[in-house]
Amino acid sequence: MPIVNRVADLQPDIQAWRRDIHEHPELLYEVHRTAALVADRLREFGCDEVATGLGRTGVVGVIKGRKPAAKDGVKVIGLRADMDALPIEEETGVPYASRNKGLMHACGHDGHTAMLLGAARYLAETRNFAGDAVVIFQPAEEGGAGAVAMIKDGLMDRFGIEQVYGMHNGPGIPVGSFAIRPGPIMAGGDAVVINIEGLGGHAARPHKCIDSVLVGAQLITALQSIVSRSVDPLESAVISICEFHAGNARNVIPQTAELKGTVRTLNGGVRKLVEKRVREVVAGVAQITGARIDLEYTHGYPVTVNHAQQTDVATRAAREISGDANVHEMPPLMAGEDFAYMLEQRPGALIFCGNGDSAGLHHPAYNFDDEAIVFGTSYWIKLVENTLAA
Repeated sequence: MPIVNRVADLQPDIQAWRRDIHEHPELLYEVHRTAALVADRLREFGCDEVATGLGRTGVVGVIKGRKPAAKDGVKVIGLRADMDALPIEEETGVPYASRNKGLMHACGHDGHTAMLLGAARYLAETRNFAGDAVVIFQPAEEGGAGAVAMIKDGLMDRFGIEQVYGMHNGPGIPVGSFAIRPGPIMAGGDAVVINIEGLGGHAARPHKCIDSVLVGAQLITALQSIVSRSVDPLESAVISICEFHAGNARNVIPQTAELKGTVRTLNGGVRKLVEKRVREVVAGVAQITGARIDLEYTHGYPVTVNHAQQTDVATRAAREISGDANVHEMPPLMAGEDFAYMLEQRPGALIFCGNGDSAGLHHPAYNFDDEAIVFGTSYWIKLVENTLAA
């Protein structure tokens, strides 16, 4: 597989950065140590500009090619990695496991950051391209919408970004392989919180009560009918109620209950339909049970939509690294990704880089596979050199 030779030489350094970041996970916008490490490395590499504090703790590096961009070609592309970890207690048992109790890099953002740093080092050394490569290190992907914060701080306009690309590791995809698709590749995700107030009382006198547990159970059952009976079978939607809190005694019907869950969809029309039906179901169950039910429906990350032309560009770069047989078109995933916001601002594409037979994302035993480093880093380099051809 024709990985970039220089990247193979850099692999020990990139691995060391990755493991150091893994040992010191930080949440959301509080990625101060990680952001400082990134900024220090970018300055050492000789980036033409290093900007800190975008989106509170984001870092951006600008690397100029040896030649100015062609007048009729792409002049500036952005490459994005995320830096934040998750509130999970690590169970990997690796020597470089998290030192921060209750926190771990369970989604591979340590690997994403390290690979983009490796690419930045190579690009700053060689500059074998025309135009500007902008490396973007983003905080708060895991629920904090760090991409929005960086965009609001002028990310796209300040650095003149014309196209933007992202990469995520993929457990279950062999190391050395890539997966991508045009159009929707990851779902939009919304949050649902339902508070039920019934009428509590003795478990032996349910006829004198409005049972909040029964109301919650009816809601869960009714909400599942939305996907099976309101959504076109050729479309995709997921409604998962993942928390149900009620009561604290086996012989007391509780006065209140709380449900929390998530809604995932792959296009705007289905998203609107599902929200409408959730609201109707909640109102209907309230009417037939006599309970008071308050619904909080919060829009989260939008659908991540790859642009067709940039998907072709990304696919070509991946094939040059791994060969045609190791770059696959994938089905969309129902997980969410705030890189979606960047793709709403500029054309681009998100690709998945194989992480092998590892534990799944957000699992306490997950670990980024260091064998993937050379492939992900080489992909970034090839993407820049192809898109900003000298």
